[in-house]
Amino acid sequence: MHPYPHTYIASAAGDPAGLVSVTSPQVEAFDSAAPPEFDGPGDVWSPETLLCASVADCFILTFRAVARAARFEWIGLTCRVEGVLERADQVAQFTRFITYAKLRISAGVDEEWARELLERAERGCLVANSLRGSRKLVAQISVAMEA
Repeated sequence: MHPYPHTYIASAAGDPAGLVSVTSPQVEAFDSAAPPEFDGPGDVWSPETLLCASVADCFILTFRAVARAARFEWIGLTCRVEGVLERADQVAQFTRFITYAKLRISAGVDEEWARELLERAERGCLVANSLRGSRKLVAQISVAMEA
């Protein structure tokens, strides 16, 4: 890992109507728009869905690091994040984030240890740690059947 501070760069460009082009050096550009709740088209990424995607992505990447450090063997992890946007203190803001994580492990792996590592990943996610809203982890662990 590089020493802190880290700087990340993203840019956006748009006209009075239509899609917004989102770019960052060395990655493919994509279009975004307002979500349907704000009269957007609903068929492209919105800032709101990108925020939730960032939390989900960060959770999985953090779990990878936590599991690697713990020498924990796992098969797969899916993550869905629901962000709740409300009016609070007279402004619209995300008030809570619920992370639904489904971890798949092999038979014989300690499920309590797996749950602890998922909780560590939730506490360690730097994107979620940078947000104001409350957070909740709903973890499901499934054991792969022997072949």
